[in-house]
Amino acid sequence: MILIGIGGAIGAALRYSVSLLFLTNDTAVFPFATVAVNLAGCFLLGMLSSGLELKLIKNPYYLSAFKTGLIGSFTTFSTVSVEVIQLLQHHFYFSAILYIFISAIFGLLFVGFGMKIGKGFSEREEPV
Repeated sequence: MILIGIGGAIGAALRYSVSLLFLTNDTAVFPFATVAVNLAGCFLLGMLSSGLELKLIKNPYYLSAFKTGLIGSFTTFSTVSVEVIQLLQHHFYFSAILYIFISAIFGLLFVGFGMKIGKGFSEREEPV
């Protein structure tokens, strides 16, 4: 639990840093920061769900800290939901639909791509 908490704190700080990088606000026409962190999280979680995690992280506690703590707090579905409603309230209908599409479809594609990359790395033979 402590490791998950530490991972969560790191993920939350990284998430906030990305939002500062994009300088987003409540009335933004499109939530680029949330899309960026969620797609990056999808890719990383895909990689770490492909068998690669067994080569990289032997301790299951560290794996949970990374997957559940860090990536779980870095990405956020609840923010997507709130931002879609805010876009609709500000009559940015196309942006709201585009956001849902990118989040869902590209999220799945990034997980699949991450799993493919991770599987490729996990199947490599280690040099003797």
